[in-house]
Amino acid sequence: MTADPGRTLLVVVAHPDDEVLGCGATVALRVTQGWAAHLLVMATGAASRHADSSDTNPLVAQEVAELRADLERSSAQLGFQSVRALDFPDNRLDVVSRMDLTMAIDEVLEATRPDLVLTHHPGDYNWDHTRVFDAVMMAARSSPGEFAPQEIWAFEVPSSTERAWQTAERAFHPTVYVDVGTTIELKKQALACYRTESRPYPHPRSVEGLEYLARKRGLEVGLAHAEAFALVRRIAT
Repeated sequence: MTADPGRTLLVVVAHPDDEVLGCGATVALRVTQGWAAHLLVMATGAASRHADSSDTNPLVAQEVAELRADLERSSAQLGFQSVRALDFPDNRLDVVSRMDLTMAIDEVLEATRPDLVLTHHPGDYNWDHTRVFDAVMMAARSSPGEFAPQEIWAFEVPSSTERAWQTAERAFHPTVYVDVGTTIELKKQALACYRTESRPYPHPRSVEGLEYLARKRGLEVGLAHAEAFALVRRIAT
């Protein structure tokens, strides 16, 4: 896809930090090229760490609020024009109606009308990621007379995609590579904004882990740093 000014992209993720891990450097690059970038986060991202995950648990409420603040700082680092964070239950999207998820995404799709949608790879071992991918495919279906994005790309999320069962059907097979040599540092800075989500090396969600993965993907196509995606759909004109 040509990186022309005036284009729009929408990132749809399950949890705060997925956007950085999966496509942060690509978002930052497109913003420098004149794109408008929007972010939709479906789940709170913190509640599942507690046996009592209800909204009435003050510890859950505090952690969700802190994570939202980190999300805002990280998103500003990458250049997102808008951020919408919903309150679907963390790591429990499998018990949420598929229609409810789809309609929430459809509302943002209609408001932003993106040329490109970036979202999770469906083979991830995190079931929230899989549910979000399915809902994106329903919301972004291409039907006569209805809006549909020209392209959908699926990204890998370190600590989730590679931990799935690596069968041929489930494994992440990249077909699109973005040269992010000029924005990989912004991606690392954006991850550092997440006080509770980033981890020390050798965890995949570490600053060093992001650097090494970007170098690995770059080596696959002769670049110093790259982010990799699986092309889900492309409507050419």
